[in-house]
Amino acid sequence: MSPSSRSIRCSPMRILVIEDEAPLARSIAVALESSGLAADVAHDGEEGEYLATTHAYDAVILDLLLPKKPGLEVLAGLKARRPALPVLVLTALGDVDHRVRGLDRGADDYLAKPFAVKELLARVRALLRRGNPNVAGAMVTIGDLEVDLAGHIVRRGGRILALSPREYALLVLFVNRRGEALTRTEIGEHVVDREFESTSNLIDVSIYGLRTKLGKPDLIHTVRGVGYRFGAEETH
Repeated sequence: MSPSSRSIRCSPMRILVIEDEAPLARSIAVALESSGLAADVAHDGEEGEYLATTHAYDAVILDLLLPKKPGLEVLAGLKARRPALPVLVLTALGDVDHRVRGLDRGADDYLAKPFAVKELLARVRALLRRGNPNVAGAMVTIGDLEVDLAGHIVRRGGRILALSPREYALLVLFVNRRGEALTRTEIGEHVVDREFESTSNLIDVSIYGLRTKLGKPDLIHTVRGVGYRFGAEETH
């Protein structure tokens, strides 16, 4: 997945979860996605460090007890190559020594297991705000469409729209890249997953649902042979 960037960044920002406990990793990813963020998962230190240094993630959630490569070594590698990348370290409850060493090696925050999902999401949002204060406070307006990135609230013509997490992620990708022609592959990799198959109809279904909820006049325009462009009026 390759998040896009402009002078003003909008969610969905992409988070890498490096956690070897598969059920926990998946539950974290689902929570992130449900809050309008996008998430990838790695289950060992080597894969996690590779992904974090070859893809443009906005933050990393890093468990310290990992197979193949310990979390503290992964942390050191990440901070050496991407010092500005925010890293939230997960530690076992009461594991003060690992926690201190993690902070000494550049961790931006830590959270002890077990933790409440709400607190995890709050910590992640705080880390994202440090790197870009516009993330949590921006209100994007395009015509009569309003996207409140802080509250994850979307209004059109003053009416609140009930979007699914994927539709919300799709919308804010379009907002972030408004005016640009995006391919189906770009859209799929950003709001579905890194291994998105361009032959899947998932993007078409999601765009149809979003178009229907946004109503008229259309904001999503088909660019023949390319993909889709977003804007208050179609540009040629």
